Amino acid sequence: MPLPPAPGGRPKPSRESQRGLDWFIFFLADVQTGFGPFIAVYLTTQKWTQVEIGFVLSIGGIIGLLGQMPGGAIVDYARSERLMAGLAVATIGCAALAYALWPIFPVVTAAATLHALASCVLGPAIAAISLGLVGPYAIGERLGRNARFASLGNGSAAALMGATGYLVSNQAVFIVTFLLVIPTLLALSRIRGQEIDVAQSHGAVVREVPDKEATSVLHLLRQRPLLIFAGGVLLFQLANAAMLPLMAGVVTTRSSQWAPVLIAACIIVPQAIVALTSPSVGRKAQIWGRRPLLLLAFGALAIRGLLFSVVSDPYLLVAVQVFDGITAAVLSVMIPLIVADVAFGSGHFNLAQGVVGTATGIGASLSTVLAGYISDTFGSSTAFIGLAGIAALGLTVIWLFMPETRRTE
Repeated sequence: MPLPPAPGGRPKPSRESQRGLDWFIFFLADVQTGFGPFIAVYLTTQKWTQVEIGFVLSIGGIIGLLGQMPGGAIVDYARSERLMAGLAVATIGCAALAYALWPIFPVVTAAATLHALASCVLGPAIAAISLGLVGPYAIGERLGRNARFASLGNGSAAALMGATGYLVSNQAVFIVTFLLVIPTLLALSRIRGQEIDVAQSHGAVVREVPDKEATSVLHLLRQRPLLIFAGGVLLFQLANAAMLPLMAGVVTTRSSQWAPVLIAACIIVPQAIVALTSPSVGRKAQIWGRRPLLLLAFGALAIRGLLFSVVSDPYLLVAVQVFDGITAAVLSVMIPLIVADVAFGSGHFNLAQGVVGTATGIGASLSTVLAGYISDTFGSSTAFIGLAGIAALGLTVIWLFMPETRRTE
């Protein structure tokens, strides 16, 4: 049966496909959560040294950084985003099984490498499927739904993995991660392939006369809004990535007994805000534009840093994390949304995501080193003020140089 036309003559994705994407993202968040801090805990129980654990984690981080742009380019050249996503999920499941069954150095190193490579493809594939389903004019609300289900998946998976590790074993965490691949792939199969516009998912548009310049990679990489936005995201991550780890260290120093509870609360609060507000962020982005929400996110990050520098009460520290929820809700929607705006018509939407993803990785990698040095040298309060200053610099860059990218026609 043909699909009913949406406004403008575009096909409207079915409820089944929309729900399939919702649950695919939910279960995928569950799968990815199993690889978080549980790796270090598990390998420690397997008599690994901290040097060996650090080496494996570093491999994943380096490959994850270097693979952002190639991963996006691969998705752009693929003819089936669903197939790419399915292969990536299966690869991650095999990596989890390898961790569980063969926790020896060469196998774990290979598994970490495969996991990082697959993750570089998955992010762009999800955004491409979303864009191919709903199109550039409805992508804001769709990305908001994506962020909501990812947040719900992260929260539920953290509880599931924690309970599994406590009640069964740390090894069982990776068995559960492997088993969660099954519902993830089943949810992916519910997305109807014929409803995904392949050209649209790559950010391409149909032209009567081909425009080689507009569709060239060099033309995309010279786009001023893309470069400014990537620079702003780098500054955002440079300010943001170290804030919670630095605060966790301060809390542990003050009260090691309550530190795990406080840190858990500081993680749960932002996740709850993201789950509640992300869809409305997508809608508001289409009404207000992108710049006001970006400015809100950078402003909230700067305020959070300043408050962390002066607040010592545990309950107030958790309350301050409300600002983290605001920034997370906005950026989880804005990054792929603005990239879709800028890459519109180029056919290289996913490569553009890789550019911003690389900036994200660079900022996050430098953040912890910079904050750690300032904290050790001048104290944690000075470090938080410095991070707030970087966020304020990012706010200034967006305010002065970032154009509005919302499309109205």
